[in-house]
Amino acid sequence: MWTAMGVWRWRRNPLRRRTDLFEAWVAFAAAVCVLVVAPAVGWAAGLRVDGTLQRAASEQRHERYLVPAVVVRPSPEQAVDAEADPAAQRQTPQRTRIVASWTAPDGSSHQGTVPAAEEPPRPGDRFRIWTDTHGRLVGQPLDPASASFHAVAAGLAAALVIAALVETVRRLVVRRLMHRRYIRLDRAWAQAGPDWGRAGAGS
Repeated sequence: MWTAMGVWRWRRNPLRRRTDLFEAWVAFAAAVCVLVVAPAVGWAAGLRVDGTLQRAASEQRHERYLVPAVVVRPSPEQAVDAEADPAAQRQTPQRTRIVASWTAPDGSSHQGTVPAAEEPPRPGDRFRIWTDTHGRLVGQPLDPASASFHAVAAGLAAALVIAALVETVRRLVVRRLMHRRYIRLDRAWAQAGPDWGRAGAGS
């Protein structure tokens, strides 16, 4: 609003310079970009990211399965690490790792080292892990709500980047205009300075 009023005020002001009007229009264009273009870009970016993440989440939900697993024994690798550096183990406690066995959705049997679901793990305890169709360990599928959150964050980031870019360009343009004004002022002062205050010099 203030930018639009500034443009209108400079239209018929007898004191305005060409650079004043140009600067006002630059400020008006920057305001439109920040208030309209940046949110539109952010909205479009958020929708695109959300679509991509939602498709990935849907694919993961169809390709990853929760399967039952059974604790076989503690992992020997963790025991060796604890003996090698017990102080570090106490300072940075890690989740206990165990050797477990499970059956994949395709019927194949597997055994491997996984984080324990409960502390302390006991042989024979049952828990569930995420695997693919062939029984390979995978991470938990992306949650749709988490995908939407990341999409919103991406949209906000895109809008802020556009707004910051527009403001940076505006400041550079204004700085250039101010530099040109000072140059013209120095030239005018250099022409009028020697005769300033002298009788008959038109001052």
